[in-house]
Amino acid sequence: MKVGIAETPLSERIEQAEMEIERLNDIIHGMKDKGSIGEEVVRTSDSVRLKYRLEILKAEAEREMKCKRSYVKNVVGMISAYFRMAIDGAFPQLPQIPIPILPPTTKKFGDYQCNVAMVIAGKLKKSPKSVAEEILVHFPKETGVVDSLEVAGGGFINLTLSRTFLQEEIQGLCLYGFRFPPPLHFHRILVDFSSPNVAKEMHVGHLRSTIIGDSICRLLEELGHQVIRINHIGDWGTQFGMLIAHLQERFPDYLTEDYKLPITDLQSFYKESKTRFDQDPEFKKRAYACVVKLQRNEPSFIRAWKIICDVSRMEFSKIYSRLGIRISERGESFYQGLMESLVHELKTKGFLEEDEGRWIMWGGSEGKDRNPPLTIIKSDGGFTYDTSDMAALKYRIEEDKATWVIYVTDAGQVTHFHTVWEAAERAGIWDRAKVRLDHAGFGVVLGDDKKKFKTRSGDTVKLSDLLDEGMKRAGEKLREKGRDKELSEEEFGAIEKAVAYGCIKYADLSHSRNGEYVFSFDRVRPSFSILFPYFVLPLYFF
Repeated sequence: MKVGIAETPLSERIEQAEMEIERLNDIIHGMKDKGSIGEEVVRTSDSVRLKYRLEILKAEAEREMKCKRSYVKNVVGMISAYFRMAIDGAFPQLPQIPIPILPPTTKKFGDYQCNVAMVIAGKLKKSPKSVAEEILVHFPKETGVVDSLEVAGGGFINLTLSRTFLQEEIQGLCLYGFRFPPPLHFHRILVDFSSPNVAKEMHVGHLRSTIIGDSICRLLEELGHQVIRINHIGDWGTQFGMLIAHLQERFPDYLTEDYKLPITDLQSFYKESKTRFDQDPEFKKRAYACVVKLQRNEPSFIRAWKIICDVSRMEFSKIYSRLGIRISERGESFYQGLMESLVHELKTKGFLEEDEGRWIMWGGSEGKDRNPPLTIIKSDGGFTYDTSDMAALKYRIEEDKATWVIYVTDAGQVTHFHTVWEAAERAGIWDRAKVRLDHAGFGVVLGDDKKKFKTRSGDTVKLSDLLDEGMKRAGEKLREKGRDKELSEEEFGAIEKAVAYGCIKYADLSHSRNGEYVFSFDRVRPSFSILFPYFVLPLYFF
């Protein structure tokens, strides 16, 4: 078995070269003192010494740049490729088969094991050992990655990595950090996350979608994929009828140029309008009339709608800024025109069925496990979430050119999305061979009572209040430790924010995405060694 010879570290080589230069320098100057050589020779020698030193530094710079441009290598992928070459050379008639590369059960079997010989032996009716030996004959000889290969009992191929290769990889990692290689299969990925509703403040229920969605985006971006971050906000629908009717009565001068709505609590404004809608029949009639006029794009009603959306948008932006979230808004209103053309297309192709005044569409094939149908057109002629979600998917595939779409919502919506996808496939909108669709569902956040996280009064906890409480507690903890006396005001504020938001994000990401979890500030205090990345990395992102 060959043993990898560790390369002398570069810093040692430079130090040895410098020592040799100084030794030669002393010899030259000693000869000058004895009169053996003249001043001109000394100057020439000094020039040569400087030139030699420059050459060393230049070589070091080139080496650094080469390492800086390199990525952490996918070792298993490289090994698989070498085995693929060997198998193709040894058995060219064999079709493509999976090549399992696994860590060994004990260190004596090397760094990796491959049992592909057993699979091939079964197909060719040969002994696994003879197949493994034939693969080794055709395995590339100078890979720079593999030090040795050995056939073990049963046809297992044990592989040991080159120690020189490992040393260089670890050295590059220490010097320049972890850098992912370019993805083998590049994707244009659209991630749909956060998605609050206009006229309602973001609450703790939006926390998981926002944090998990942002984390998915960061990971995929780091891997080298092109990521489109989409905020599919609820900015259209019948609720705007009651909001506009209430706005017209409370603030009749809203059509004035550059008018700004004097509302700081849009949630209370929404509750007021909802109460009137439920209790006042005349108000309800006006609200429905406002919806019709809004859908007809009458200017004064579009103006009222934009004013309400702008107030919500500013509040959303504050939350995203605090959490360091990058996201592009594209709400339900964006798809209004697209929904009309989609409905026409589905009707023309015969996919819609009339059912008690509404128009529905089935997804998958018939059977007892078939999901409920989508409601594409309501009995009053309006569109639904089903319609807008299918129109959004069509746009994302045809216009955004996404090859992978990820929906980050609570787990309760999984059936809805799968039905939308099945219907889209049936209508020829989605081709599963070309576009990947995933639902990253998650469990809800619970309070200490194991029920949905709410205030003592029973209201949903506002996300802004949750972040404020996190800041308060982080500040108190830092002051307890005397950090306010050690840091400047600016530094203290940055650390306070990093600790507060880092802990909140940690509390979410440290739990299983699929399960519910109990949120408590008193429990969001793991050891500093665990939380260190969550304290320090936010300083970079913020």
